[in-house]
Amino acid sequence: MLIWAKAIVMPKKILITGASGLIGTHLTQWLQKKGYAVVSLVRSQTKTNSQSFLWDPEVGTIDRQAFKGVNVLVHLAGAGVADKRWNTKRKKEILESRVLSTRLLWQTLKNENHSVEAVVMASAIGYYGFFENDKIATEEDSPGKDFLAQVTEQWELEADQFHRLNIRTVKVRIGAVLSNKGGVLTKMAIPVRWGIGAPLGKGKQYVSWVHIDDLCRIFERVISNEKMSGIYNATAGWCTQTELTKNLAGVLQKPLWLPAIPAFVLKTILGERADLVLKGGKISSEKLKREGFVFQHQDLRQTLKKLLTS
Repeated sequence: MLIWAKAIVMPKKILITGASGLIGTHLTQWLQKKGYAVVSLVRSQTKTNSQSFLWDPEVGTIDRQAFKGVNVLVHLAGAGVADKRWNTKRKKEILESRVLSTRLLWQTLKNENHSVEAVVMASAIGYYGFFENDKIATEEDSPGKDFLAQVTEQWELEADQFHRLNIRTVKVRIGAVLSNKGGVLTKMAIPVRWGIGAPLGKGKQYVSWVHIDDLCRIFERVISNEKMSGIYNATAGWCTQTELTKNLAGVLQKPLWLPAIPAFVLKTILGERADLVLKGGKISSEKLKREGFVFQHQDLRQTLKKLLTS
């Protein structure tokens, strides 16, 4: 009698950089629930942890044991663009944290035997620069000219080195991530909850956004689908800054009685970093949709309601 044994398919092992950030924390939990084995590269750790390994991109050190058995590298690491004022030192940190970390990962894979089949890199829709017209940017568009566009362009160029190692490479250009655990939404919600919310600047600037759960599903899709490579925009939709503020106030049942905060006030407080809230653009995700991806959160009002009241 013949006994046919089903082949046992082992889950992919994922190595994540930037695992302690907003996206990294959520994605780690998401992938673990889906059955993936997940380990991380961290800058420091207070106790021994078999799931995390040390690295320091600034000095070029990395624990090569982190790559043992890894099938997919998910690269999220990079200094927060909204965390501090953009002086010369901070701009250097924002750029080098992305370029040097990507370069170190490439050099490590280049010089070591490894099992990495794919690199999935977090990029940003800041690649396209800021624009206030009704243009809709796609993956085919050229990079912008402002600071963040230049940073993102150099970041992605560094990631192109993985192609030289015949590793499938995917760049996910991420929009404004909506989450109730941090990021832009929680910061915007604070003044609205206090009853002092207001549109920013002209209020006509577009915000291209994505729910944190949909973003995790995008990463899971590109990790598992070996046919996907290249660049994909991760944006579920867009709205004006005024629309976002009004919907936020409506969901929280708070009034909006203050006039819009003038651009010069925000520039005085935030400096050049004010561009993050005063400028924007419409970013298309049609390429991702053509791959069969379906966003579960596309209605702005319902998305905000689920995140902030449930």
